[in-house]
Amino acid sequence: MTPPDARLSGLAWTALPERPLVLVPVGSVEQHGPHLPLDTDTAIAVAVAEGAAARWRERHPDEPVLVAPPLSYTASGEHQSFPGTVSIGNEALRHTLVELVRSLSVWSGRIVFVNAHGGNARTLSDAVAQMMYERHEVAWVPCETETVDAHAGYTETSLMLHLAPGRVDLARAAPGNTAPIGELMPGIVAGGVAAVSPSGVLGDPTGATAAEGARVLGEMVAEATGLIERGVADGGGRLRAEASGR
Repeated sequence: MTPPDARLSGLAWTALPERPLVLVPVGSVEQHGPHLPLDTDTAIAVAVAEGAAARWRERHPDEPVLVAPPLSYTASGEHQSFPGTVSIGNEALRHTLVELVRSLSVWSGRIVFVNAHGGNARTLSDAVAQMMYERHEVAWVPCETETVDAHAGYTETSLMLHLAPGRVDLARAAPGNTAPIGELMPGIVAGGVAAVSPSGVLGDPTGATAAEGARVLGEMVAEATGLIERGVADGGGRLRAEASGR
């Protein structure tokens, strides 16, 4: 758990360290099948950001880090036909990201968005590229590992069983459309996720476990921390590892 003095929202302005690294979790409010809560992506983004902040503090005790409150209302238009989804669209999200960076940059050091919703990626790249052009120190990292599946499947269900087991309804977990995401994208672009999966699930959540969730979260935290430490930004500000070229 992130210590209270690493959470921006809990500090008085006089208690802020000088020019800290600021991690901003970026999630969503969107359907995640009949068994997961609407804020699943936000919960994952917060957990990865807080885990990365804790690891940063261990490795860089003289370089302060803060975790900002999450950005939850983002771009989820592909899920809009499902009740509960709240999306502000790509253009509003871009403006929000730009203004957040302009405001944070007044007092912060580097700013890194920690994103757990794939639908935000293009807009993050656009906004961060603009902010880099304005010479702000900003980048973004995805919450991902080699094992992440598409949506509300085995991986996300395992993560939520680890993070918030009381909010997962395993009795309602059932396979959705298990075809590869590349095959599903034309249908999703044309008619949203509901066009390819009436339940909203892309993947198979059955068999998910809290132990798997803990393992995947550890991988995500390690990947994000390593990118923040060693990564270089591509043209859209996404951090990648220099050594591997990823």
